[in-house]
Amino acid sequence: MIYPVHPENPEILSKGFKQITFNVNNESRTVDVFPMARLLDVLREQLHLTGTKEGCGEGECGACTVILDGQIVNSCLVPIAQVNGSNITTIEGVAHDDQLHTVQQAFIDHGGAQCGICTPGMVLAAVDLLNRNPEPSEAEIRSGLAGNLCRCTGYMKIFESVVRAYQK
Repeated sequence: MIYPVHPENPEILSKGFKQITFNVNNESRTVDVFPMARLLDVLREQLHLTGTKEGCGEGECGACTVILDGQIVNSCLVPIAQVNGSNITTIEGVAHDDQLHTVQQAFIDHGGAQCGICTPGMVLAAVDLLNRNPEPSEAEIRSGLAGNLCRCTGYMKIFESVVRAYQK
């Protein structure tokens, strides 16, 4: 459980809370938390960025994927102390100026989004893949999304959405 802390309350800080500062979606944020709190919980509970989902809590499904200093990571495995001074992009930071990212639009247009649990992680993995490789092969798409599980589809609509995103 994450508890809000006020810096003027030294009693709480003395009980193990630490002040952590990082950028989320190009906005500087400072939180007072236990250093081993999960990044996932801080994003959802303190920063109210609920687009990042918890699927398994074990780093196996990719539902909690975020981009941390240019690398996709499972936020359920990252202690908040590790992100001090870092840059994080969540699904809320992918669209710009009320314009969906091409990957997000492709997921909508081509049926890549189903129930929504895996979609944020899939989108971030696809954005990361296309940033590194603007025209991936089918095998490269499969590899790029391999850490993300979807229980609703056979993945074909997801792969098609990624292909359509880079064709735009």
